[in-house]
Amino acid sequence: MLARSNVKSRRAVVLFAEPEEKEKGFDYYNTYNRRIFMIITLFTYILLGLSLAIPAGAMTVQMTKQGMRNGFVHGWFVGIGGMTVDLSLIVLIYLGFSSVLTNPWVETVMWLLGFIFLMFIGIESIKEAKSEVNIDGEDPNKSLLSAYLSGFMIAISPANIVFWIGVFGPVLVSSLGNASTSTFILIAVGILLGIFMHDMILLSFVHFTRRFLNPTFIKRVSIFAAIVLFGFSGYFGYEFIKQVMTFISKA
Repeated sequence: MLARSNVKSRRAVVLFAEPEEKEKGFDYYNTYNRRIFMIITLFTYILLGLSLAIPAGAMTVQMTKQGMRNGFVHGWFVGIGGMTVDLSLIVLIYLGFSSVLTNPWVETVMWLLGFIFLMFIGIESIKEAKSEVNIDGEDPNKSLLSAYLSGFMIAISPANIVFWIGVFGPVLVSSLGNASTSTFILIAVGILLGIFMHDMILLSFVHFTRRFLNPTFIKRVSIFAAIVLFGFSGYFGYEFIKQVMTFISKA
């Protein structure tokens, strides 16, 4: 009640003040409203990023597998690899390259790359299932760079790009057209923070539960992850063939 009465009294002072003082008062309220708007916008898009990152995909499977077999940091680096691509897509959308990313020829190449790399990661997952599991902590023998690159390569797919351009693209472009660059950056940061929060929650859960799991179960998770990755690889391969057949039919 005290805070509310203070606001009312300040508003009254502004209304009955001299022109110069009145202008300063309105500047104060504009700044206050701007800050409230920025806070609400940030939390709104954090929630959106978190919500859209929850559905399980190839990235979630790879993060879970790496976190379970090799520890929290390895799983986190998979997520960082994916977020690197997400950030790059935001920059490209900002620079106006959306039409290039959705070009059929570019999509065809990316479907092929996605097929190859997901197949490779699936094969590596099968190989890992045959090796011993260290459930006490991080595995020093596993490269963080390979974990990062696996996340990076999974994220370079037309499915992910279409997701960004189709879901987030209109929001980002609209914010850039109707508001300042700072609002665009705020929305982009909110989305990335939401994805980051999803990764941290997922990997924290995996980290604290892996110590209660036996090595046999973790090896089975690697095999299951390989099957899922092969499934995504097959889908990418199917989309690649479909695109090629479309080009042939139009020739």
